[in-house]
Amino acid sequence: MANTPVISVENLSKRYVIGHEARHDNLRDTLQHTARKLWRRFRWGTGFQTEEFWALRDVSFEVKQGEVVGIIGRNGAGKSTLLKILSRITEPTTGRISITGRVASLLEVGTGFHPELSGRENIFLNGAILGMKRTEIRRKFDEIVAFAEVEKFLDTPVKYYSSGMYVRLAFAVAAHLDPEILIVDEVLAVGDAEFQKKCLGKMGEVAEAGRTALFVSHNMASVQHLCTRGIVLAEGKIVTQGNTASAVQAYLHTARVVQGIELQHRPDRKGNGKLRFLAVTFHDLTGKQVTSILCGSGVSVRLHYESTYNGQIRDIDVAFNLRNDAGVLITCFANIQTGRPRLPIHARGYFECAWPKTNIRGGEYDCALYCSIDGEVCDWLQNAFVFSLEDGDFFGTGHLVPRDHGDVLCEQQWSSCVSCS
Repeated sequence: MANTPVISVENLSKRYVIGHEARHDNLRDTLQHTARKLWRRFRWGTGFQTEEFWALRDVSFEVKQGEVVGIIGRNGAGKSTLLKILSRITEPTTGRISITGRVASLLEVGTGFHPELSGRENIFLNGAILGMKRTEIRRKFDEIVAFAEVEKFLDTPVKYYSSGMYVRLAFAVAAHLDPEILIVDEVLAVGDAEFQKKCLGKMGEVAEAGRTALFVSHNMASVQHLCTRGIVLAEGKIVTQGNTASAVQAYLHTARVVQGIELQHRPDRKGNGKLRFLAVTFHDLTGKQVTSILCGSGVSVRLHYESTYNGQIRDIDVAFNLRNDAGVLITCFANIQTGRPRLPIHARGYFECAWPKTNIRGGEYDCALYCSIDGEVCDWLQNAFVFSLEDGDFFGTGHLVPRDHGDVLCEQQWSSCVSCS
């Protein structure tokens, strides 16, 4: 049975028609514009400006019974559209899908909940939607309530719930009613760190029980820990599918950020111009160029330049720093910190800084570039490039460190010893 496909997707495509409407400041202009559009549609069959957008294009894959498959990709890659089609919320434009088994979906906060009904009533309603009998729901009821931690508000209409309460109850219902196929989009980000840990634990139980799961996440550590296989989407198409490690690497290498940032045309630079930065590229520790980095992995940053110093060895101070989205300085990389202020300089070349193990939180960091030679500033650029880092399993435990533990992760070793006193 383990080799039996429970989900089969063949040449699946989804097209949306996007309308482009002009904006008007008053009712008269709006009515006139609408009348003209209707006349053109009646007279010539035109008048409405539309554009086709393919959210998915020719997607094909199979999921076997007992597999936990991670669907990963950047925002707009088509992940949520795919899950909505598999959950029968949206119809595909072309292609076919075949699903064997009862499906429970958690795609958005409170999907399938009625806002006027209480938490108690929604548990029974959602269970009925999933095809559960009332006796089955009663058997799981206490476990669902305990997991969601909403006992005090169980008889309150869910429209008064916070987003965190909503998602806790929605996940608890979806995960505890024993679906044969569980589909989870990245709604778990709404919950706090402790709840996310509980959810990931429950996802692990689903996998160990031999049930099938599709899991969309930007959390690569969770994907690596939970999933047996990965499917990478980009611009509505499958980039690659295979084992989790290769899928995560493909995701990092196809990220559309920071690659080869051109700097030579920036007018806001300071310095004498005897050395000018041209671009910044990122490479893994094997030298392969990448566009995004996983927390805990190694990265090499290359600062490409041109200069009037050809083949000379000079006292040089080259540096770049990282600031978070609040503008707080996180760290600074500088060659003088390693005691190598004298470096050869070429007409064209690059300075390379290797970071053997990235140890800061996932996110995007604004970076400044600086270079001085023999005490004179040659080039200085604020907001020169963006350093993009994905959350990863820094400690190799299969879990992310809670956010409230800080933004910098430090390698550490713990032990217990007998006191001599």
